[in-house]
Amino acid sequence: MDESSRHYPGWRVVWACGVGAFFASIPFQVFGVFLRPIAEEFSWSRESASGAYAAMALLAAVSAPIIGRVIDRRGARRVVVPSLTIVCLAVASLSMLTSSRVHLYAVYGVIGFAAIGASAVAYSRVIFSWFDARRGRALGLMLAGGMVSGIVVPPIAVNLIRMFGWRAAWFILGAVSLGVGVPIVIRLLREGPATVTHAAAEAPGATVAEAVRSRLFWTLIATVFGASLMTSGALVHVSAMLTDRGLTPAAAAAVLSAMGAANLTGRLGTGWLMDRFAAPRVAAALLTTGALGALLMASAGTLGRALLAAVLIGIGAGGETDVNPYLLSRYFGLRSLATLYGFNWMAIGTAFAIGPLLMGRAHDATGTYSQMLTQLAVVTLLTAGLMLTLPAPARETTRARQPV
Repeated sequence: MDESSRHYPGWRVVWACGVGAFFASIPFQVFGVFLRPIAEEFSWSRESASGAYAAMALLAAVSAPIIGRVIDRRGARRVVVPSLTIVCLAVASLSMLTSSRVHLYAVYGVIGFAAIGASAVAYSRVIFSWFDARRGRALGLMLAGGMVSGIVVPPIAVNLIRMFGWRAAWFILGAVSLGVGVPIVIRLLREGPATVTHAAAEAPGATVAEAVRSRLFWTLIATVFGASLMTSGALVHVSAMLTDRGLTPAAAAAVLSAMGAANLTGRLGTGWLMDRFAAPRVAAALLTTGALGALLMASAGTLGRALLAAVLIGIGAGGETDVNPYLLSRYFGLRSLATLYGFNWMAIGTAFAIGPLLMGRAHDATGTYSQMLTQLAVVTLLTAGLMLTLPAPARETTRARQPV
């Protein structure tokens, strides 16, 4: 059946993957909302509380290549379902958080480890096994699930905290995720015919050893690392930063939602653009947009300026997130895609650990985030230039492009 047909079974799989991404993203998307109330209740500094996010990111970074290898060998479905279940249970367990920072770090470490198995590392391989000509759009729709989470969940979390307290809010979020997200994934997530009928070693594409000797691979790693420093720092600290400047918690949550909405729009648009134009050039434009947003956010003191900055950051953040798995599949094929994307996620996780810590340390030392956010914006601009060094990929998946 033609991929363009709305009855093509791959589109149901895209929807299931998007739902899985939505619920697996919740602990990432709402950490900034919970940061201030938890830090104030236990008298923790912003930097020490941000360490939980760093623990999550580091565990995700370490586990990503390992879990990716399991996905390449055993299939995504066997990994996604238990991983998503663990994430949901861990989120609910935060309702019983104690005053020990080790407790918070441990739970978020478990979330980081498990979330990789229910992330784009797994879902992108499933999507690419169903799509070729419309690969960019299918990928964008799947990744949009996480961004829809970023739009709707922060305001919900703010209201839950206001009405019931942060403990009950964590429990409700985890329970709903377990009761809604997991059953949908179990019912609808299936891998494509090519994955089902071919063993991993027979799938078209480069081996891991061939890919890691390629300049293309390491350029993608460097690009996503540099860009993720700014994205993670802004995502975790923008709510606290804006409330420090006098905005209400509801207004700060609205800015986070605007960032998520812009990221959703950017991801959908990126998928459409990648199916028509050279993906590296698309990414460079988006990353430049994100850097400009960070520069504006560094000095934003009004809701209007903060919303504009959030929109620019959100649009740009989809650049490295959408483009890298797409380019990995085009440059190296499907044979080792999840493993290679796992290494990609290792770079993202490391950056997501470092970025919030840099922002938190800057605030604790100077009382402001502005200088550090400006520096991270410059790094993002450099990644845009690095992306321009990549060639336009061939649109063939029956054989991988030779690494260079």
